[in-house]
Amino acid sequence: MPGQGAPAAQPPGAAPPSENDPVTFTAEEVEYDQNRALVVARGRVEAWQGNRVLRADEFTYDRNTGVATARGNVQLIEADGQVVFADSVVLQNQFRDGVIEGLRGLLAQNGRVAAAGARRTDGNFFDLSRVVYSSCDPCERDPLAPPIWQLRARTATLDNEARQARYRDAVVEFGGVPMFWTPYLQHPAGSVPRQSGFLSPTFGVTDFLGGFIEVPYYWAIDESQELVLRPQFATSAAPNIGLEYRRRFNFGEIEAEGSVGYLDGTSSTPEGWAGHIFSRGRFAIDDTWRAGFSLNRASSEEYLRVYRYGARRLLDSNVFTEGFWGADSYARIDARAFQGLRSTDDNSLIPVVGPNIYWDWRAPVDSLGGTFTADTWNFATFRDRGTDTQRAAIRLGYALPATDRMGGLWTLRAQSDLVAYNYTDLNDAPNFATGRDAGQATVANVRAGLDWRMPFIRRAGAYGHQVIEPRVQMVTGPVTGRQSDIPNEDSIDFEFTDANLFSLNRFNGRDRQEGGTRIDYALRGAWHFPNGGLLEGLAGASYRMQRDGGPFYAGSGLENRASDWVGRARLAPTPWLEFMGRGRFDQQGGDPRFLDLSASVSLSSRTTLTAGYLYTPAVPYLTPVRNRDEVALGVTQQFGNWRFSAFGRYDLEQERPVVISASAAYEDECFLFEARFLKRFAEIAGTSDLYPASTILLFRIGLKTVGDVGFRAI
Repeated sequence: MPGQGAPAAQPPGAAPPSENDPVTFTAEEVEYDQNRALVVARGRVEAWQGNRVLRADEFTYDRNTGVATARGNVQLIEADGQVVFADSVVLQNQFRDGVIEGLRGLLAQNGRVAAAGARRTDGNFFDLSRVVYSSCDPCERDPLAPPIWQLRARTATLDNEARQARYRDAVVEFGGVPMFWTPYLQHPAGSVPRQSGFLSPTFGVTDFLGGFIEVPYYWAIDESQELVLRPQFATSAAPNIGLEYRRRFNFGEIEAEGSVGYLDGTSSTPEGWAGHIFSRGRFAIDDTWRAGFSLNRASSEEYLRVYRYGARRLLDSNVFTEGFWGADSYARIDARAFQGLRSTDDNSLIPVVGPNIYWDWRAPVDSLGGTFTADTWNFATFRDRGTDTQRAAIRLGYALPATDRMGGLWTLRAQSDLVAYNYTDLNDAPNFATGRDAGQATVANVRAGLDWRMPFIRRAGAYGHQVIEPRVQMVTGPVTGRQSDIPNEDSIDFEFTDANLFSLNRFNGRDRQEGGTRIDYALRGAWHFPNGGLLEGLAGASYRMQRDGGPFYAGSGLENRASDWVGRARLAPTPWLEFMGRGRFDQQGGDPRFLDLSASVSLSSRTTLTAGYLYTPAVPYLTPVRNRDEVALGVTQQFGNWRFSAFGRYDLEQERPVVISASAAYEDECFLFEARFLKRFAEIAGTSDLYPASTILLFRIGLKTVGDVGFRAI
C-alpha cells in the first residue's frame, strides 16, 4: 500500500465531494479480513469520505456496518478547517456520527476546546462533557500552566452548522482561579454569519443613574438590515431605551441611532420625556450624482452626557445632493438646520439654511499656461429672531504662473466677486454691525495681485541643502470700507495667520470683501537634511496703503496699515523629534497675539511625549469673550502587551485644569483589559457646577472569541 498522502484535488469542473462517497484511505500497512469484511490499517493512516478527513495511528473499518474506529493520535479535520484531536474515535453514518474519547479541538480564531468525552450527531453537533475552552496560547515556559482565562463547564454543545458553542453550568477561571459562574453561556465558534442574540452587557454606577445595567440585544433582520436594542435600567432613574438601526442597499446605506427616556428633574436636566436621534444616509444616484441626509436632534447636552450617548454642543441636520465631474467641476445643493444644546444657546438666533447652492469649475490650462476658474455660492437663511438673508454670489478667477531667467517664480492672479443681498432685521443680529432693518444691496469687488518669489538654493554636501526664499506680493483693488450695512453670514470667524497672508481676499467667505492696495512680504528659510529631516521657518507681514481698516475688527491683526507679524517654524531633524509652531505678533513691540506650539518626542519606538501651548486673544464672535491661554502635555508608553497613556490641558488664564485623562490597557491573543479615566472641568454657565458626566471611569474586560463586559462610573 502507498504511504501517507492527502486527498487528491478535485479537477476543474468536478462535482463537490458527496457524503455518499466511499471511504478512501492510505496507510503503511493494511489487513483485510474477507470473512468479516473488516479492514485494518496501521501506520500514518489517512482516511477521507466526502469532505471529512481522518488521521490516526490505527484505523478499523467494518464494511458491513459502516462503523470506523480510530485509535492513537486521532485527528478529524472538517471542511471549514476545524480540527478535532482525540485518543479514540468511533464513527458511523459516513463519519457524521460517533463517540469520541479525550477530545481536544482546534477551532477557528485560535479557539481551543478539550473534553473528557463527546458524542457527535449528524456531523454538526458535538455534545461534550467536562469541557474546557480557551483561545489563549499555552505558556512557552510551562505548557501545563493554566492560561490567562478559560471556561470550564459540566456540559456543552458545539453546533458546527450555526457556528455556536453553548455551555451549561459554566465557570470562568483566570489563571486557574474561578472568578465567575453562569448557568448558561453562548459564544461564536469560528467565523459566524450574522445571528440574533444578546450582546455583552455594560454595568456601572453614576451620580445621576445610581447603579445601572445595559443588556443589548442584536436582531439580524435580514441580509441587508440589522437592529440593536439597548435597554438600560438604573436604580435612581427611569428606564432608558436606545436603538441602533442599519440598512444597506445596492445604491447606498442608512444608519440611525436614537433613544427615549424620562427625566425626573433631580439634576440640571428638566423633568419630562427626553431623547435623541442621530441618523445619516448616503445614496448613489448615478456615476456623477449622489444624495444624502443627516437628522440629528437631542433634548439637551446633559441628556446625552448622563446616558452615555456622547457629549455634543451643536447638532447639524441636512439634506443634500452633489455631483462630481472629474477634478474640474463640482456642484452641491443642500439645506441645513442647527440646534444648540446648552442652556446658554439661543436657538432663535441660529439660522435655518436653505437652499444652499454651490458650484465651481476649473477650465483647462490655456495657451499661456494660465487657469481660469468660476464658482457661485447662493443661499437663504431664516431665523426666528434676527437677520434673514438671501444671497447670490459669483466669483471669477484667473492665475498665470511664469519663471524668469534668474529663476524667479512669478504668479499673476485676479479675482472678481459680485454679490447681491436681500435682508431683513439686520440690526437684530448680535454679531452683525447695526444698519438698516431691511433692504437690498449689491457688492462688487475686483482684486489683482502679482506674486514674486525667488528660491536661493545652496548645496551643503553631506549635510543636505538649504533654501532661502524671499516672497513679495502686491495686491490692488477698490477700497471696500467697513461694510456695516451688509449681512455677515460666512465671514464671522476670521483668523490672520501665515496660511492666508498671500490670499487675495483673506476672509474665508464672500460677505466681507477686502479692498484697497497692499503689499505682502515674507522670508522663508529651510534646511533639508539627507535623512529626510527638515528645519524650516517663515516670517511675514502685510502693509496697506490706505488708512481705513476696512472690515477687520480690532485685534484681528489687520486693523492697522502695518499688520501684525505672522510666522511658522518646524524642526524635525530626526524621525523621533518634531517641533511645530505658528504665531502672530504685534507689529510694534512683538508681543504675541496668537501662539500655537506643539512638540513630539519619541524616546523609543514605544515611548512618545507630546506637549503643546495655545494662546488666542478674545474675539467678539465667541462666547465668553476672553483670552484662551492653555498648556497641554501627553505621554504614551507601550511595554510588551501593556499600553499606557496620560493627557492633560491646563488653563493658565483661569488657573485650573481643562481636562485630564489616563488609560491603561493589556492585550494579547486572547485577552483584553482596558481602564480609562476622564475628567472635564467645564462649568455650566452662570454657576460653579460642572456639567453632568464630567468625570468618567471605564473598565473593560474582553475574552476574545467569547465577548466582553464593561463597567462605567461617573
